[in-house]
Amino acid sequence: MATGIQDVRAETGSHSIGFRSVAREFREPVGLPVEGRIPAWLTGSVVRSGPASFEPGGRSLRHWFDGLALLDRFAVQEGRVTYASRMLESDAYRAASEKGEISYQEFATDPCRSLFKRFVSAFSPRPTDNANVNVAPDGHNWVAMTETPLQAEFDPRTLETVGVREYDDGLKVHHASAHPHHDTGRRELLSYAIAYGPRSCYQLFRLPDGGRRRERYAQASVREPCYMHSFALTERYAVLTDQPFTVNPLGLLLSGRPFIENFRWHGDRATRFMVFDRAGGRHVGTDETEPFFTFHHVNAFERRGEVVLDICAYDDAGIIDALYLERLRAGERPPTARVRRYRLDLPARTVRQEVEFEPAFELPRIDYRRRNGRDYRFVWGASNRSPESDWFDQIAKLDTTTGDVVAWYEEGCHPGEPVLVREPGTDAGAEDAGVILSVVLDARRAGSFLVVLDARTMEELARAEAPVRLPPGFHAQFGRDLV
Repeated sequence: MATGIQDVRAETGSHSIGFRSVAREFREPVGLPVEGRIPAWLTGSVVRSGPASFEPGGRSLRHWFDGLALLDRFAVQEGRVTYASRMLESDAYRAASEKGEISYQEFATDPCRSLFKRFVSAFSPRPTDNANVNVAPDGHNWVAMTETPLQAEFDPRTLETVGVREYDDGLKVHHASAHPHHDTGRRELLSYAIAYGPRSCYQLFRLPDGGRRRERYAQASVREPCYMHSFALTERYAVLTDQPFTVNPLGLLLSGRPFIENFRWHGDRATRFMVFDRAGGRHVGTDETEPFFTFHHVNAFERRGEVVLDICAYDDAGIIDALYLERLRAGERPPTARVRRYRLDLPARTVRQEVEFEPAFELPRIDYRRRNGRDYRFVWGASNRSPESDWFDQIAKLDTTTGDVVAWYEEGCHPGEPVLVREPGTDAGAEDAGVILSVVLDARRAGSFLVVLDARTMEELARAEAPVRLPPGFHAQFGRDLV
C-alpha cells in the first residue's frame, strides 16, 4: 500500500535519504535474502515502532519525532529471516489518511487551525496517539508508546492495531515516559509521569504485570517541569534527572505553539538528580551538577553508599532543534552525546562527574534483564566514528571498566539502535554472550538491512536485505516467542 513515495535520487549516498516517507507496507511476511550465517540458536523477532510517514496530506511534518508510526518486524528462525510492516492505525494516522491533513498536535508540529479552534483546543486538548517511540510486550499483546498518555496495543504477529490501552486508576498524566523499566523479580513495570498545572507534579508509579491499575508510590511538586525522556533505576532507588530545559505550564495551555517549542534552555541552572526510595516513596534527596541535556540513561547502580549513574549527555538542548526535518534533509550535522558517569554520594549530598567516555554515543543498550540497576561492564550504542561524521555511522561496544571501544562499521551505512540477544544457556556473568541486531540504513543504494553481529567481537555474522528503505527509528525489542 502506498504511503507517499518520495523522489530520493538526489539524496542517494547521504544519510538524509532516510528522512523521507516509506513507500510500502508489507502486511504479509516476505522472505529476505541472507548473506552470511545466522547462529542456529537465534529464534524470535525484532519488533520496532518508528517515524515513517512525514507528509500526510501533502504537508510535511516538521520534526523527526513527528513522523507517523510504522510497526515492523524482522522474524528469525533456522537461519531464515522474514520482514513485515504495517502503519500504526492510530487516530492521528486515520485522520491524516481520511482527511488528508494533520489533525493532532505532534511533538513539534501543530495542526492548521482557525483562531476559534485554537482557543477551543486549549481547553480540551487532544493528545496524539502516534506511538512512534518504543514498544514493549505486555501479556498477549504488545504496546507502542510515545510521550503522551496514550499507548497503542497491537498484535505482534500481524502488527494489527488493537486500540488504545486503557487504565482504571484515575492517575492524572499529561506527559509520560516511553522508557518504562521492568523488574522481573518483582513482576512489575515502573515508570514516571508528569501532571501539568499551577504546581506541576513528577509522579513515580508501578504496575503489576498484566494489570490495569497503576500505583503511585512517590511524587514531587515542581514549578516549571523539565522535558524528561527517561529515568534511572537501581535496586533500591529511582532517579529522575531534572534538567534545565523547562516549560511554564500556562504557556503549554495558551501559547498556540507545538509542545516542544514551549520549552526553554536555562544554561545558568543546575541539572538536578532527584532520588526516591522505591520501597516507601521517600524523597531521599536532590543533588546538583552542571547543566546538561539528555534523552537516555544507560544504567545506574549502588556501590559503597553511592549511586553510580551513566547517562548519554549533551552540553545543552540544541539537539532538539537539530532534528527538525528541514535541517536533517539538508544534511546538517547534529550535536553528539557522550556517556558520562556521575557518582551521587547520598549521605554527603554531593555529585561528581567521574569520566566522560569516547566516542559519541546514543541509543544505549545493555544486558538489561541481568544488569539493569546493577553493576555492569558493557554498553552498546549507535555511535559516530569521528567528529566529522554527519550521522551515526558505527555500532560501538563500550567497556565501562577499561574505556575500550570495539566497533562495527561500513562505509555509507548508518546503523540504528543495537539490540542485544543473549545466547540461551550461557553464563549469567557473561554480559556479551550473544548477538547484536540492528537495522542499518544503506545510503549508497537507498536501502536497509538487518545486521547480525557477534556481541563479543563485533564481527559481522550475517545480514538480511530489507525489501524497502527504512527511515531511522528509535527503539526495538526482541521477542523470543515471535516466529
